[in-house]
Amino acid sequence: MVIEHDPNMGDREDRFKRIATKRTNDILNRIRILGNCSNKSTYKYSEDEVNRIFRAIDQELKNCKSRFSSKKQKFTL
Repeated sequence: MVIEHDPNMGDREDRFKRIATKRTNDILNRIRILGNCSNKSTYKYSEDEVNRIFRAIDQELKNCKSRFSSKKQKFTL
């Protein structure tokens, strides 16, 4: 079996690393900024509101992570 080298593979890998690194750092920075909302002397919020925020973030993170998975989910009863 002969495996041919894709000349664009390095470009695609480099592009992924560059873009994924920037986007990941952007997300991490925004999460740190969200943490500033925890200051009770500046903001008023309920535990329910905080839980709703983190449920939404957790759900979106799960959705994103599943897109990177090569496993296809099958329905079973």
